[in-house]
Formats: sequence, structure tokens, C-alpha cells
Amino acid sequence: MAGHESFTSLPEATAALIDAPEFATLATVEPDGHPQLSVVWLDRDGDDILVSTVRGRRKTDNLLRDPRATVLVYPASGPYSYVEIRGTVTVTDDPGGSLIHTLARKYTGAERWEQDTPDTPRVIVRLTPSKVVVKG
Repeated sequence: MAGHESFTSLPEATAALIDAPEFATLATVEPDGHPQLSVVWLDRDGDDILVSTVRGRRKTDNLLRDPRATVLVYPASGPYSYVEIRGTVTVTDDPGGSLIHTLARKYTGAERWEQDTPDTPRVIVRLTPSKVVVKG
């Protein structure tokens, strides 16, 4: 398709988009093979994409069963440009909710994410890119 470029790591402009408070869509694979989509907040560690979620949610269960995932992010000010990041994930416990607090500051300006209870089983989903598709 015209206007698309593919990479195996995040180009500088893509990293800047992820560093901005833009919403993204995380696609996981349901047990029957259908896609499951969730709107998420993103952070970045180098080329890896980080998402905070909770054990027991559909996306978490899907990723623990099948670690393939795709993230799609586009700027609200320019939705005809986007980046699609495909790869595999690892899921690690985040008992103190460090990532969700970082994301709350980025997306809401709040110092902490106050919607969890102390026993909310937070996890960090780390997507390591195998293919990055950039449009625009």
C-alpha cells in the first residue's frame, strides 16, 4: 500500500507518538481465533511497548494463552497517520502498580491511579516489536 513503511524497531517519530498521551488499541487473540480489542494507555521502554492491566481481564487471559499482539496508535489530531506494532508479549506482575501510576500522570495529570484497591492484581504487558508499520 502506498505511504506505508515497515521497520523492526521504532522510528524516532513513532517513539514520539507513543511518548505523547495518545490512546491506542491493543489486539489480542481469543481462544476461538477471533481478535479481541481494548483501548489502552501506552508507555515505552526503548522499542518495547508497555501496557498496564489486571490479571483476570480478557486481554490478560488471551495474552497469557497466546502472546501474539498488535498495538495500533494514531494521533487524535491526524487519524489518517498511524503506527501498527506487531510482536509478542511477556506479562509480569506489578504489585505496586508502578506503571499504572506513571500512565495516570501521563494521560490524566493525576499523581496516582486511585481506582485500584490495594489487592488489585496489576500486571505489565511488554510488547517486543517484530514488525512496525508506519503510515503517514
